[in-house]
Amino acid sequence: MNPAFQALLTIIVGVGGCVGYFYLSNLFIDKVLFPATGPHAGRNINRANMVRPWLFLFPAIFALGLYLAYPVVATLWLSLTDRSAGGAFVGLANYQRMANEPKFWEAISNNLLWLTVVPAVSTAFGLLAAQLTDRISWGSIAKSLIFMPMAISFVGASVIFKLVYDTRPAGEEQIGILNAIWLSFDGGIGTVIALRIVPVLLLAAFLAFVVYGVYQLLRPLAGGVGRHGGSSRFGLVVRIAVTLAAAWLGYKALVSIYSVLMFDYPYGQPQTWLTIPFWNNFFLMVVLIWIQTGFAMVILSAALRGIPEETIEAAVIDGANDFEIFFKIKIPQIMGTVVVVWTTITLVVLKVFDIVFAMTNGQWETQVLANYMFDKLFRSNDWGVGSASAMVIMLLVLPILVWNVYNARKEMR
Repeated sequence: MNPAFQALLTIIVGVGGCVGYFYLSNLFIDKVLFPATGPHAGRNINRANMVRPWLFLFPAIFALGLYLAYPVVATLWLSLTDRSAGGAFVGLANYQRMANEPKFWEAISNNLLWLTVVPAVSTAFGLLAAQLTDRISWGSIAKSLIFMPMAISFVGASVIFKLVYDTRPAGEEQIGILNAIWLSFDGGIGTVIALRIVPVLLLAAFLAFVVYGVYQLLRPLAGGVGRHGGSSRFGLVVRIAVTLAAAWLGYKALVSIYSVLMFDYPYGQPQTWLTIPFWNNFFLMVVLIWIQTGFAMVILSAALRGIPEETIEAAVIDGANDFEIFFKIKIPQIMGTVVVVWTTITLVVLKVFDIVFAMTNGQWETQVLANYMFDKLFRSNDWGVGSASAMVIMLLVLPILVWNVYNARKEMR
């Protein structure tokens, strides 16, 4: 059959089927199920109006159930069975085997690192870009350039950055931008500033940010749990969990500062950047930050434009400078949007797969959960452990998804 005719037939059948369904369902409700005649006409009309929306929603609910709910249930069942034993039920054995694998914990650790760095940096850069581009005459052009990476697929962006990180043997011309810059360092004062002082200052600033964040988290607890000005028990658990994560990040920052100061840089030798443990994760994160910054900028720029001018004018009259206006007037008013952007990028990070698969395939300690799941399902044919890792990803994504929906409904109200 000719593809054009097939497409036309599909459109006719699809549109005709929808129109026929809605027409016949209305006819069935009004003429057969709840006819608007006889002594109970009023009651039937009310019942018909109650049933009609659900009847119209049924195709969408059925499709979502078929393509979303069923795979979740099927994956859960696979995670509790052993395919090699004919699908025998094995309970939590697959989860136990998964927990005993070092690669799984490597993936968990890397995912935690991604979750800490990518949403924070992408949101911060997006907010900075939104604020600065709104203040210049050619801001629309700048926004278009910053947003452009969003049009590139993750695999396409990974190929671009593989060329940036490319390594050629010593003595050959380097086509990778990073190695071309690296070979310009020779151990002089410029090298000390660029490779030791600047990284230490950045890590120290990050450590200060973590300490300040912990202080802001724990300060409300001075009022006591459940008291006025204090925190609820659930809030206390969340604050303690975030504080522990922040303490781990602070420890990592301190270790990294020591490593930067003590590291013996191999000057004059091209580096295979994606094989350097720990730091190669950051080289991969750059790709996603580059893509997601444009998304954060567009959303936050709209939020900044929605701030009432009266509040800014009042702050200017009171003598506030630009930094005070930005951090004390603008940020608090768009905090809801910042949280939505942050959590949306967090959902992307939890499911990150393409970048790791295309650039390192999880080697050199860059494994993440989605890539681990792919390896188990389609390389090792271990459907039990693969499905168990899929359920772990879903459990990690679900609370953030529910939180996003809750916030969206709250803003609509």
